[in-house]
Amino acid sequence: MEKINSLQNVHVKAWKKLQTKKGRKQQGYYLLDGWHLVNEAVKAKVSIKTLLITGKQLELKPDLTHFPAVIEISDEVASHISATVTPQGVFALAVLPKPSDDPLATVDLSRPWLLLDNVQDPGNIGTMVRTADAAGFGGVAFGTGTVDIHQPKVERAMQGSQFHLQLISTDLRDLVKLLQAQGKPVYGSELNPEAAQYLDVKAPASFGLIMGNEGNGMSDDLLALTDQNLYIPLKGQAESLNVAIAAGILMFGLYR
Repeated sequence: MEKINSLQNVHVKAWKKLQTKKGRKQQGYYLLDGWHLVNEAVKAKVSIKTLLITGKQLELKPDLTHFPAVIEISDEVASHISATVTPQGVFALAVLPKPSDDPLATVDLSRPWLLLDNVQDPGNIGTMVRTADAAGFGGVAFGTGTVDIHQPKVERAMQGSQFHLQLISTDLRDLVKLLQAQGKPVYGSELNPEAAQYLDVKAPASFGLIMGNEGNGMSDDLLALTDQNLYIPLKGQAESLNVAIAAGILMFGLYR
């Protein structure tokens, strides 16, 4: 088994660059950090090129037969390439899916979709993807301005749910039009005089739900396309809800 200890190693420098979108695109790989994500990827039959593992993790005698190549790395290398403060010491180099000329060609619209409009916080994105998974949604669309699907903090925050439903990057306007063309309503999230209290809405078996930017909400062009905008009544004195909390309430409230 090959061993790499130096931060100056050419491979280590390449792995470090996988924290950036440019690096992932150039190399054609993204990094999965920790056993949970690695094991979930194996279950989902994600194409993995190499497992990177520290000596401490090797001492646990894990089953490495699923991986075409295994490289032992030092704790220092693990800390260097990880986006976490205390990495577990195991990583997988997963093959980055080739971008589709038409990301909407293969979407399954038989179940609801969550659409993320310019959502910036990786933790919020991860929570919403996990909640969409738990609520039984069919997929999550990452719109313009939303953080990249394979950004390390986003991957970690999704906690494996990224392997349980469809994730696409697309112009949300195109997905909205596709949903509506198939007779599936698209709901926005906005507090205005025309918005409906979400509990008063009887959603069908399939629909789209758009959640907007943490500070600015949904973009005006998407608000103009929705069939109905919804609000969540607040009983206390808080002015608003965290976008991930609001998304969870709406997803479970509409898809029941």
